Amino acid sequence: MKIEHIAIWVSDLEKVKDFYVKYFDMECSEKYINSVKNFSSYFLSFNGESTRIEIMNRPDIMKIQGKHSTSFGLTHFSISVGTKKKVDQLTEILRKDGFKIVGEPRTTGDGYYESVVEDCEGNWVEITE
Repeated sequence: MKIEHIAIWVSDLEKVKDFYVKYFDMECSEKYINSVKNFSSYFLSFNGESTRIEIMNRPDIMKIQGKHSTSFGLTHFSISVGTKKKVDQLTEILRKDGFKIVGEPRTTGDGYYESVVEDCEGNWVEITE
């Protein structure tokens, strides 16, 4: 078994797609549109990898109430960039570009070297080595 994909509701589909393509070098599917359900989505993936992120939009979806770290449900997902140096570099690029760094680069108690950043809609992304 494996995780095939994780789905995230977003309010600005194009902005979120551009964030993951630009900062995480993800590939993007063609936009799927279901006009009957007023639904649209993209699948994002890494070259050669099968696990994907689906970003979805429908105008009737409500924003999460409260902080991701203090409510039930998906708190974050993790993207491995390969090295500690790349974690540090990407964290600084995202900081420079105005994204909120929720957790500074560090080695955690469970042994991960990581930082945590909010994407352009406030979803938490752990950047790990």
